[in-house]
Amino acid sequence: MAGLGKLRVAVVGAGAAGLCAARHLLSRGEIFAPPVVYELTNNVGGTWVYEEQVGTYDNGLPIHSSMYRNLRTNIPKEVMSFPDFPFEKHLPSFVHHTEVRNYLEKYCDHFRLRDHIQFNTMVDSVKPVQVKRGWHGLAWDITTTDGISKTKSITERFDAVMVCNGHFYDPYIPAIPGLKNFTGMLMHSHDYRNPEPFSGKSVVLLGAGLSGLDIAMELSSVDAQVILSHRQRPLTCTLPKGVQQAPPVKRVLEDGMLQFQDGRLAKPEVFLFCTGYNFTFPFLDSKLGLHVQEHLVSPLYKFLMPPAFPSLFIVGICRAICPFPHFHCQVQFVLSVLDGSFALPSCKEMEQDVEMDIAMRKERGIATRHVLKLDSEQWAYNNELAKLGGFKPLPPYWSNLYESNKVFRARDMLNYKTYRYTILNDKEWMVHTQQGEPIQKPLPSAK
Repeated sequence: MAGLGKLRVAVVGAGAAGLCAARHLLSRGEIFAPPVVYELTNNVGGTWVYEEQVGTYDNGLPIHSSMYRNLRTNIPKEVMSFPDFPFEKHLPSFVHHTEVRNYLEKYCDHFRLRDHIQFNTMVDSVKPVQVKRGWHGLAWDITTTDGISKTKSITERFDAVMVCNGHFYDPYIPAIPGLKNFTGMLMHSHDYRNPEPFSGKSVVLLGAGLSGLDIAMELSSVDAQVILSHRQRPLTCTLPKGVQQAPPVKRVLEDGMLQFQDGRLAKPEVFLFCTGYNFTFPFLDSKLGLHVQEHLVSPLYKFLMPPAFPSLFIVGICRAICPFPHFHCQVQFVLSVLDGSFALPSCKEMEQDVEMDIAMRKERGIATRHVLKLDSEQWAYNNELAKLGGFKPLPPYWSNLYESNKVFRARDMLNYKTYRYTILNDKEWMVHTQQGEPIQKPLPSAK
């Protein structure tokens, strides 16, 4: 029972973050009861489960996966894995998405997580309850529905909740004046699966993030004529054939023409948004006071927990990160909060910490919508969590190899996924071409 004996923790979602949460909770049986993991589908793996169809499942629930058929990772497997469970050595450094799903299935089985997952279960609500003997005076009532019958509703009580529901499934469509005038095919990368339907077509692709660049390369392979429209500095590496760059789309004119910020015009057959996703937590109680606006969820202490409700944790909402090791650090910090080894500051102190952190980022010119985009700052964040939580930080090579891969990608987006990496020790690594030629490292080695 919540509030008595071992802490009972619920985990929402059985993707990579949810599996990581369950694995660490299970390993600490002296403090935590076995976790209860709620999963909407009948699979583990979250966004790594490829679905050929788009839209909704036969039962009417939305298809959450944004995976496309030919996707290979853009992070080498040597730093993409959970630190305590490496990918198999024989695999190339950049693996196909099916290998990542396979890896997560093996992780699930190795740590015996499956028996703790309730599949086909919809989480309807997560409500805080004031409980005198609860952890920090709190407990949580979680109401779920059987996703198949949709009739059986159950409410259970927990001491803490780890929300691991992902954020790659509610497409963000920017407000472009006149968008309703566009008469061609309008779609978001969430519904992109393979390049063949775009063979020989003219496409304006909005957004040059990693999925935008990847999809531009795929479309080039079927002779699509692609305009890559984005607000970043123009890419200087060799682009795939048939791909040119343009600044962002400013508006859609009455005749359906797209007008770019430099005044250029185009009337493509397809307007494809690679513009990212919205955060959505439809099951969280409004009294939690969490605000989701401009791609920022706040207030969250250490990007994880609302100060007024410190036994609710939203894992994995930071962007531009190396995801699995990031989850590994966040989850262990959460456990240090719950087991008391990290002494939680007061609610007011946590609120001030959140305000100061966001203010400092804004002073450095970081827009609100990019506060959660950690990028190179993720390593300091991970190390801070390790220091506060008293757990082992990531080995020094991790950040160096990851950041070097970013340099290689910027230099040669057409070939960087053919490189092969080797870890030598906690600090050193090597990289070779497909032909076995050593490649000069772009960044100095970790100290």
